Parts: sequence; C-alpha cells; structure tokens
Amino acid sequence: MARICELTGKGRLTGNNVSHANNRTKRVFLPNLQNVTLLSEKLERGFKFRVSTHGLRSVEHNGGLDNWLLKTKNEKLSTRAQRVKRELKKAAAEVA
Repeated sequence: MARICELTGKGRLTGNNVSHANNRTKRVFLPNLQNVTLLSEKLERGFKFRVSTHGLRSVEHNGGLDNWLLKTKNEKLSTRAQRVKRELKKAAAEVA
C-alpha cells in the first residue's frame, strides 16, 4: 500500500541525514498515516480512510468529511475518496 494520504495527497519526501562531519546520506520522510473512520452527515454512514494527522486536522477544521470532499480537487483525492464525493453530489442533487 502506498504511503499517501487519501484525502490530501500528502506523500513521502526525500532528504539527507547530515552528520556532525557534514556527511550526507539519503533518507525518506514518511507522513504520519492513521487508519480512521470518518462519518458523513449527509450520507449518514462512516467511511474508512488512511489519512495523515495533518489531513485529519484539516478535515475537522473545514467542518467534517462532507465539506472537505466538496471543496477538494479530484487530483488530490484517492479513487475511494472520489467515489464518496460522487455519492455526496448525487445525494445533494436528489434533495434539491
């Protein structure tokens, strides 16, 4: 499974370990990914995602999963998150 946040697209970064003697060796910085179940208010059910802790805070700041998905571009979202976004738009169209 890829080390990529399903909601923000945040992935691994590369850099260097730098010793006291200024020797540089390559290393990888991985995002802090957590398996979480986020609840959708409009669809009245939960969805499991692998989300970075930074992404989780962003979702809560924007008022929940529904608002986050509707505001975020599809390029950042995983295919599972895009599927949930389509369900949200379909549910909103049926209500209106």
